[in-house]
Amino acid sequence: MTNLQGILMDLDGVLFVGDSAIEGAVEAVARVKSSRLRCRFITNTSTVSRDILVSKLQGLGFEIAASEIFSAPRAAASLLRGIPNAACFLLVAEDVRSEFQGLREVELEKADYIVLGDIGDSWSHELLNRIFNRLMNGTRLIAIHKNRYWQTSAGLTLDIGGLVTALEYCSGVGATVVGKPSADFFRLALGDMGLPAARVAVVGDDVDSDVGGGQMAGLFGILVRTGKFRRAQVEASRVEPDMIIDSVRHLLPLFGLEN
Repeated sequence: MTNLQGILMDLDGVLFVGDSAIEGAVEAVARVKSSRLRCRFITNTSTVSRDILVSKLQGLGFEIAASEIFSAPRAAASLLRGIPNAACFLLVAEDVRSEFQGLREVELEKADYIVLGDIGDSWSHELLNRIFNRLMNGTRLIAIHKNRYWQTSAGLTLDIGGLVTALEYCSGVGATVVGKPSADFFRLALGDMGLPAARVAVVGDDVDSDVGGGQMAGLFGILVRTGKFRRAQVEASRVEPDMIIDSVRHLLPLFGLEN
């Protein structure tokens, strides 16, 4: 641990669940940010923009700026901006559309790229079938992430990973996944920190997406027993975390920051 100089922290399930901060998380973030460690925050959340996320975090007591957050929608927009005149159909929540400003948006049937995020109750068989037919005709699929489920204050909720997998299976077209566990996503945050992967730990509640993805990118993987953590999932996973701790506040003694 003494070799580590930076920390990437997941947000949902690590710092908060629903509208409540996890016990000790506000203090832990403040202590880490005031230390020698460099810190950034990563999320696959595709239902709100970074600005709205920052407002929520600050309302819970966290001092986190938008520039410190690396989100999967931001990564997707960055990818598309690197493709000249990309014709995009955005299947994202209204609150996230601001992340894609300046891109060329078209109707689904005219799109070269379909960006698939979480649109909640707006999913339908008709819409999925239209996407399927576009994929069968050469349109590319960009998935903001491929999470299976996430933790809410009311319990676990299905995420968009199942829909992405279904579209891939039916069309035979593999999606480009831009959020965690993509190595490119982790490299984006590492580049901003100015640190090599071997000097950074990732802290998350998803053994596969957070810890496994981070380890594949060369990071030290720390799993927390909060949020979506389920022991059965950990035991069934091929990923072996470098460390498992009860919550983010238990990071502090590991780095000598408890006092």
